[in-house]
Amino acid sequence: MEALGIGNEGEAHGETVATHSRCEVLKVAITGAGGLLLGGIAAQRMLGATAATPSARQDRQILNYALLLEYLQASFYEEALGRARLQGELREFAEVVGGHEQAHVAFLKKALGRNARQRPTFQFGQATRDAQKFGATASVLEDAGVAAYNGQAANLTKSTLGAAVKIVSVEGRHAAWIRDIVGLEPAPHAADAGATATELTAKLKSLGFVR
Repeated sequence: MEALGIGNEGEAHGETVATHSRCEVLKVAITGAGGLLLGGIAAQRMLGATAATPSARQDRQILNYALLLEYLQASFYEEALGRARLQGELREFAEVVGGHEQAHVAFLKKALGRNARQRPTFQFGQATRDAQKFGATASVLEDAGVAAYNGQAANLTKSTLGAAVKIVSVEGRHAAWIRDIVGLEPAPHAADAGATATELTAKLKSLGFVR
């Protein structure tokens, strides 16, 4: 795979999910009841090659996994802006971060070319209709996104890792911003670890987002 570059368009835990992997969040779809539903994507199968030496093929698997999460986040913010009657800094957050996530989607689709997965349909329920629920859900998703990127970093080739780092640094800013808005410590730890698929699934289930 070619070296991946990203420009300005790439600017784009309650408890931390710093120990969670991008692996599970990317297979998530929001149900009409407001929970997150595993969308039929077995992350362990999809990313089974990630125990092997980094390769172009493995890069594509991981980037498609990342693309699914970016689709989820971009759709979440877009829908919330139209339905949740967000105001003040919370609305500003959704507008700015939603734009970043759309840029991440465009970047990953360009990098993957014809190998890019299609955008699935999401149903977010009350999470995009109620400002308080929106804030809590956004915090979970942004924290999980950071942990998930960190969880796959060692499985990428050097050139692709360089691009992923530019995205995860912005995701970290998103996570700190929304945590501050909803009254959580913006940077509760000195370092964020990556997460496994099992850990992230357990976290989402504990929050009632996965059925």
